[in-house]
Amino acid sequence: MFQIKEARFLSPDVKLFRIEAPRVARRQKAGQFVILRVHSSGERIPLTIAGSDPQEGTVTIIVQGIGKTTKMLNTLEAGDTIPDLVGPLGKASEIENFGTAVVIGGGVGTAIAYPTAKALSDAGNEVISIVGARNKDLVILENEMREFCKETHIMTDDGSHGTKGLVTDRLKELIDSGRKIDYVLAIGPIPMMRAVAETTRPSGIKTMVSLNPIMVDGTGMCGGCRVVVGGKSEFACVDGPEFDAHQVDFGILVARNNMYRDLESKSLRDYVDGGQSKPCSASECKMERAIAQAAASV
Repeated sequence: MFQIKEARFLSPDVKLFRIEAPRVARRQKAGQFVILRVHSSGERIPLTIAGSDPQEGTVTIIVQGIGKTTKMLNTLEAGDTIPDLVGPLGKASEIENFGTAVVIGGGVGTAIAYPTAKALSDAGNEVISIVGARNKDLVILENEMREFCKETHIMTDDGSHGTKGLVTDRLKELIDSGRKIDYVLAIGPIPMMRAVAETTRPSGIKTMVSLNPIMVDGTGMCGGCRVVVGGKSEFACVDGPEFDAHQVDFGILVARNNMYRDLESKSLRDYVDGGQSKPCSASECKMERAIAQAAASV
């Protein structure tokens, strides 16, 4: 069991968890992730490690409640436990002194980009961050990014915070200004990463994206996280999760991620309609129903 030491919302449906996992905390590097289950019969979901404290023995993850499992996870509080947490998985981010690095985070992707942005800064890069969200309430880690980034640009779809527009609007402005940009990292929704790749392609700027396709075991054995990069099949859990954005086949990535969309939507509807407020295993739920039925029959 892995105990939650801290749990707090950063914005609506986006929650930060600090979890006791000493072995993971000691080995974690920027860009790596964990796979966890909320209960013993639940699905395995990959979540990028936003940070760690080896001395305290904790790792930090930031979760956006979108599907059933992430919404269940976001009902947990400090003191609750997570039965399964495996990691660190995946290859660490490529960290070296590139020169000027632009790190782009879209929505909760900012949490994934944050540790790599800090590592790039520690390696001597001049880091420029672009943080995008639909509105002001969904902007996360702005102050944390400003601590070590030379510039931080906030872009919101509705203009409620920062500048109205897309992250690619600001990226294009930076490129067109003639500033020398040596490296770009983009993490967020697939359409955003794809747009960033096309924005930097004409200039030949080294551009990386972090892919989070369907994952099951995290070891490459199941093949569920297969992506096509440079015309070859790769496995995001062991060969990634970061890949050359100009080599990624985003069309295939979108198609694979949509394979279970209907089932995921149904699972979420059943969960919400069932009015469950806390996750439980199948056996626990059956036990609760049996107790309720026995009490009603007395």
